[in-house]
Amino acid sequence: MTYCLGIKTKYGLVGLSDTRITSGTETTSSKKVFTINGNKHCFFIMTSGLRSVRDKTITYFGEMMETEGDNFTKLYKTVSRFGDLVKQVAKEDKVSLEENGFSFNLHAIIGGQLENDSAPKLFLLYPEGNWIEIGESTPFVIIGNKGSGHPILKRSVSYNENLEYALKCAFLSFDATRISANDVGYPVDTVVMKNNSFFIQEHRFDEGDLREMSELWNNMLRQTIDTLPNTSLAKAFTGPEKAPINRISLSS
Repeated sequence: MTYCLGIKTKYGLVGLSDTRITSGTETTSSKKVFTINGNKHCFFIMTSGLRSVRDKTITYFGEMMETEGDNFTKLYKTVSRFGDLVKQVAKEDKVSLEENGFSFNLHAIIGGQLENDSAPKLFLLYPEGNWIEIGESTPFVIIGNKGSGHPILKRSVSYNENLEYALKCAFLSFDATRISANDVGYPVDTVVMKNNSFFIQEHRFDEGDLREMSELWNNMLRQTIDTLPNTSLAKAFTGPEKAPINRISLSS
């Protein structure tokens, strides 16, 4: 499984992806984010799904960018072209994969800013090659293992956050997922892009780099729960010490 996350704020974009690859009983690491930095031309692609499908699509895309990349001035056009390549790989491999019990399930998060984009954009692309743009009302998107990390983002992230805050939330969301799922883990790769910078900063973090933040968050969470007022729940501890015995009589 995978955990990849993109967050869009009024100040730019933040992304985070894990690197764990699980195949049967074997666990390895592989980078799941692909970045391009150019002159007024930068974006990242994060993927989840079958590694063979991901690698093939990214290879096709890299070759396409060498010949056609200068023609793209808006990110949505680049996303559409990536979707075309996903469709091409599906035509080549989907039938044989499904015949052998595998699903063609490539999802992608694509974020960045090209020369004629007024601000950074963030998109979610589906295995069918179609896409949606992530907007201000729900300014984040997860692909892969969504369940455990989603509640933290839903409670804490809005479009108005600064990038430092958004990155903290991204890590806590990953940390909740890592604790709950054996197929999501370190190292993690992060990408940060400020509005109109046309440059993506990329870094990798090992577990030791972020252990202090994880432990501090766990301790703070426990302390906060302990200090919550118990007024509304107090009646759960009141009433008779023993529940009344319900007697059932059977009449003939």
